[in-house]
Amino acid sequence: QVQLVESGGGLVQAGGSLRLSCTASGRTFSSRSMGWFRQAPGKEREFVAAISWSGGSTYYADSVKDRFSISRDNAKNTVYLQMNSLKPEDTAVYYCAASRYFGVSTQENEYDYWGQGTQVTVSS
Repeated sequence: QVQLVESGGGLVQAGGSLRLSCTASGRTFSSRSMGWFRQAPGKEREFVAAISWSGGSTYYADSVKDRFSISRDNAKNTVYLQMNSLKPEDTAVYYCAASRYFGVSTQENEYDYWGQGTQVTVSS
């Protein structure tokens, strides 16, 4: 079992930055790729970013590429999402997830465990 707890969400003005953190319990964190997804009001949940088990590979949705950066610290069982140049359309609940695979996973059905989500609101 892996339990995930996100933190770092909040209200920020357009152009600002936030860093989300997701801390995992359990001994299998370092053997799983991790991902961030988001769900805006009235929309389906969508993929944002993912990182392989070692941190050596990352992948981003086109909408956040060059603005967001995913990283992980396996010693701390934590994955991060640095979000820069935020836009109002980035407003959503952001979810951390743990995949069953080593490599980068971009599909929801590749993830076994999910956090409760953290709200990010970007004002214009």
